[in-house]
Amino acid sequence: MTYHFSKISNLSFDAAVQKVTEDLKNEGFGILTEIDVGETLKKKLNVDFRRYRILGACNPPIAYQALQAEDKIGTMLPCNVIVQETADGKVEVSAVDPVASMMAIENPALAAIAEQVRGKLKGVVERF
Repeated sequence: MTYHFSKISNLSFDAAVQKVTEDLKNEGFGILTEIDVGETLKKKLNVDFRRYRILGACNPPIAYQALQAEDKIGTMLPCNVIVQETADGKVEVSAVDPVASMMAIENPALAAIAEQVRGKLKGVVERF
């Protein structure tokens, strides 16, 4: 089992970030964090890195369900979605597979919650 879903997009990098943000919103997610990895690495290490953005997405009702089922689940939240330029200049969109992540936790109550989130995130990625 892989730990993510990925798809190459025909959109520009900025357009892909905008579309994934909008598509996540349509699925009930908000973006809690946005990390520009290239900018961060330039500031902290003075190295150049390709365009790579990490979006920390959260669906509050589902997060609340998960927190009720497992109080330490916050260590795995929010769900990360990335937009990155590939070596050949294309744009790839990827999202974490929450079912794969939840396999590390022995709590059956999380299975249905993880499946629900998986469906939403996979749908977002597949629309690229």
